[in-house]
Amino acid sequence: MTEKNLRNLAQDASTRSHSPYSKSKVGSAVLMDDGSVFQGCNIENASFGGTVCAERVAIWKAVSEGHKKIKKIYVYTDAGWPPCGMCLQVMAEFASPELEIVMGDKTGKENSKKLKELLTHAFTPDHL
Repeated sequence: MTEKNLRNLAQDASTRSHSPYSKSKVGSAVLMDDGSVFQGCNIENASFGGTVCAERVAIWKAVSEGHKKIKKIYVYTDAGWPPCGMCLQVMAEFASPELEIVMGDKTGKENSKKLKELLTHAFTPDHL
């Protein structure tokens, strides 16, 4: 699975976003260690607390199908936003600190960071 394929899948997922409040469409494609890929889009809710980010939707879809090790993740927004803290924390549950997170925007610009760069003090099972 190439980065271009992941970008296309994430961008495609963003078109299914339910974002009537923020108007910000986010899509994600998660590559698992066995080569499986799962897409997710952000799904907003009028209660706001019920809103779920695209990254978590894709990860939860993967985990619910028995895939628990993330190899790479691509996040697409028009502006190239990074994942939020809650999404980073969920990634930390299912990926190594070396996980590559690629953020792309509508102009084609991409920025790649490791999970440990974006979440410097992850709360992990080692804390329990």
